[in-house]
Amino acid sequence: MAAFVPFLRTGNLLFLSGHIAKNDGKPWVGQLGANLTTAQGKKAARAVAIDLIGTLHAAVGDLNQIKRIVKLMVLVNSTPAFTEQHLVANGASELFGEVFGDIGKHVRSAFGVAQIPFGSCAEIELVVELP
Repeated sequence: MAAFVPFLRTGNLLFLSGHIAKNDGKPWVGQLGANLTTAQGKKAARAVAIDLIGTLHAAVGDLNQIKRIVKLMVLVNSTPAFTEQHLVANGASELFGEVFGDIGKHVRSAFGVAQIPFGSCAEIELVVELP
């Protein structure tokens, strides 16, 4: 059992806990710059965004209730020499733009990290604004 909740609303902001990249329901294991390419990382980030949208739907019941996608924080399991975390993160950012249009435009941080739970290649947190 987790020691946290998948989402939490405070005021008009909804925070979604980090979701890790999965492939066929299992952690998408790998490290960018070692055994995964930027293109694979971008695909993994897009998969995380799909999962986040599912959690977002569970949290609000109707995606039309979303006023704005506010912020993504993207963690990329990468080697010290890998410098394309921002390109990996584009996989998620682009999907939010496709799904939500102008309200999907958001601010973002993308970090390279030494490890992510279960050896996953990416983890993403999301903040949205509600009415």
